Amino acid sequence: MRIIERLVMRNLLYLGVFLVVIGLAGIALNHFSYTENDTVLKAGPLEVNAQENHYITVPLAGSIVVLIAGVVLIFVGRKPA
Repeated sequence: MRIIERLVMRNLLYLGVFLVVIGLAGIALNHFSYTENDTVLKAGPLEVNAQENHYITVPLAGSIVVLIAGVVLIFVGRKPA
């Protein structure tokens, strides 16, 4: 039983570190974009493509919440059982 508790605590620690990294990335990068290529027309050897740009904004409040949750999980994961 003690081994399972250690594994759970270690996994909480890893999840906390992951959330801190994601939260910091969200704060540093307010938005990101990607390009999607779509085939509009394909007639024999002729092919017409369209590029569509997508922009996704990351809310600052959400990034801060994820960062705080990660810090909390780090402290919970380090707590000796």
